[in-house]
Amino acid sequence: MTEQPIYDKADQLRQVQQDLLADETVIAVYDCTGAGTGFVGLTNLRVVIQDRSFVGKRTAVTSIPYRNIRSVSLLSNKSWAGEFFSSSSVAFTAGPDTFEADFRGTEKAHHVHAVILDRISR
Repeated sequence: MTEQPIYDKADQLRQVQQDLLADETVIAVYDCTGAGTGFVGLTNLRVVIQDRSFVGKRTAVTSIPYRNIRSVSLLSNKSWAGEFFSSSSVAFTAGPDTFEADFRGTEKAHHVHAVILDRISR
């Protein structure tokens, strides 16, 4: 039995689901806050990011295979000795690019970080 994906908005989940590859499943799709990123989707094969920051009000949906991700970070404005783990932002690098996403709630950021870290550590 396949686990049901976690998601914030049904339309974002459908957007990720419509482009799934054979044997690909959705783990989670989280809505993002702030300018630029609309959502981050996690599948068993890749990270899917909706980026709304292109000139001319264009939107890109970018797929990054886990094998191309070099690092993942939880971001915080607090010091390491403070409440670092209350972060609700994640950044990861793939090639020369760094992708950042801000989430509504620390648990979503920690879930994204944990999934990416698990996949790139294999």
